[in-house]
Amino acid sequence: MSVHYQRHGEVGVISIANPPVNALSQAVRSGLLSALEEGLADQQAQALVVMAEGRTFIAGADIREFGKPPQAPLLPDVITQLEACPKPLIASLHGTALGGGLEVALGCHYRIALAGTRVGLPEVKLGLLPGAGGTQRLPRLVGVERSLDIITSGRFVDAAEAQDIGIIDAISDAQTPLEAGLAAAKEVLAGQQQARITGQLPTPEANSQAIDDMREQLESSAPALFSPFRIVEAVDACTKAASLEEGLRRERELFLACMDSPQRAGLIHLFFAARNPHVVPGVDNAEPFAQIALIGKHPLFETLHSAAQRASITLTDTPNDSTELCLLAPGEDASACPSQAVTVALQLLTANASTSPLSLVLAERGPFHELVNHSASATDQQRAALTLKALRANVVVTQSQSVLSTLYNAAKQAPDNDAQSAMEQASLTLAQQGACYRESDIDLLAVEALDYPRHLGGPHRQATLKYTLSTPSEDAHS
Repeated sequence: MSVHYQRHGEVGVISIANPPVNALSQAVRSGLLSALEEGLADQQAQALVVMAEGRTFIAGADIREFGKPPQAPLLPDVITQLEACPKPLIASLHGTALGGGLEVALGCHYRIALAGTRVGLPEVKLGLLPGAGGTQRLPRLVGVERSLDIITSGRFVDAAEAQDIGIIDAISDAQTPLEAGLAAAKEVLAGQQQARITGQLPTPEANSQAIDDMREQLESSAPALFSPFRIVEAVDACTKAASLEEGLRRERELFLACMDSPQRAGLIHLFFAARNPHVVPGVDNAEPFAQIALIGKHPLFETLHSAAQRASITLTDTPNDSTELCLLAPGEDASACPSQAVTVALQLLTANASTSPLSLVLAERGPFHELVNHSASATDQQRAALTLKALRANVVVTQSQSVLSTLYNAAKQAPDNDAQSAMEQASLTLAQQGACYRESDIDLLAVEALDYPRHLGGPHRQATLKYTLSTPSEDAHS
């Protein structure tokens, strides 16, 4: 069961169990309402606690539902019913409370958090805005200026700051969210802490200066983006609406406008592209290498050293008979590597293609490097990719030629202001030549390493869309 109810003394506990991150699936949303009904019917329960099991509170929407028609109950309706609970309703947070997870907490009457908890509304990173009351309830707690900062940036707020500005009411030193929630509920019942219905708090004072400043900032830093400007409109509406319900209606209108935006589709495309770009198709049960030799010197090697102990991987500067993988700094000779070891040559973005079986093309910016398979087995590439990932070096796996270098050279050789189009043309050629395992890998590398506009979803996605739009459909000739 995704959500269950159990009473502890005079406190009823609504517990969410939807691993790994307790995402707000339809089953969880429905389960919350059922458990709430059970708690309201339990005459011995004087207060209710909402918490989650596992390593985190609710970390957001269920990605398995992205792109599918919404199923009742919708999250705004769930939160409305939570907020209307006649018994004190305490949210006990741990790990992260993000997106809809924080919106659920804002719909509760008191928020307690374990130390180390982080909260946030990161929907802007997917081309959206918080659509379940986040733009209407958060300003009632923290004001217009802070709400604009938090929602337009999508940043995570740590527990200390969240308490300082009023998102959460207290930080608990308890060991578990259950202990923290029960203790907070007892304090509320004893009158030692005050529960408040967020939606009934006064609307924040209008702050036209903060609204104008944020619009000016966005015009300067992200003029092409759609959802940040809608966020500003929604927060502004919070100060002007005659009631919470009116503000929520305006928020919903703006949320649906974001849902219809092509930028939302492009950003979600990249979200999925970033999930498993290190996976080589068709290779199962591969394990990371355990004995690694780092030949030469490179700043990346320092990063690998810092993660090696936690990953249970042994790094040496000199290969030996047990070495399984050699990483060669640029300019180092592969002859130093023993014959039994797989060799990966680090390659600068501007360098000529490596003659090593595997090369790690180093991005000059961003979180992803590219692991290119020139002549190694698919299993060796997968094991090398898993090793680098375990050492906190994220990679995108490709084959035969470097996608990153090809895109970089295409952009560099293009006429002024035509780099974007050059990458789009190059992406089509790369896909046709089979250089990528997934076409989305091209988009991910271009956006993360080469500054292709994120909201467009990547050059291959754009090139494909343009081709689709420019090609007459078969129906037009029938």
